[in-house]
Amino acid sequence: MTAGTHLILGGARSGKSRHAQSLAEAFDGALLYIATGEAFDAEMAERIARHRADRGPRWTTHEIPLALPAAIAASSSARRLVLVECLTLWTSNLMHADRDIDTDISSLVDALDRAAGPVILVSNEVGLGIVPDNALARRFRDAAGRMNQAVAAAAQRVSFVAAGLPLRLK
Repeated sequence: MTAGTHLILGGARSGKSRHAQSLAEAFDGALLYIATGEAFDAEMAERIARHRADRGPRWTTHEIPLALPAAIAASSSARRLVLVECLTLWTSNLMHADRDIDTDISSLVDALDRAAGPVILVSNEVGLGIVPDNALARRFRDAAGRMNQAVAAAAQRVSFVAAGLPLRLK
């Protein structure tokens, strides 16, 4: 993996996390996993524990639910790959905290532009299904779509994963 940003998109259980981890582990340097998810219930706590165990001892993990741009800026290095999972949960966290999502997206893109080393970001593609039936869900879908578009425009590489198969988009 060379320096630059790689966005990996896909649906739920598409294999995007496995693909991102595989790409990251080919990097000959330190590996940092930035987790944006928070364990608000037992199911999510178990999911987080399973993901942590799957990564193994080579990884360092930082849990960053909101301050993602600052964490990327502080952690990026030519000798360290940063894997962020996931932008979709980060978007949800921003909404829950009543943040200005467009400002935070801009800050993220700026941090990616200035990153000194490789960054892989994982995000769900949530706009392929039916139109959500409530305003909050539509607002979330729209915010996630704007996030994915902005990061994809800034990224050097973009992949879409379906059924465990990556398709290079950019």
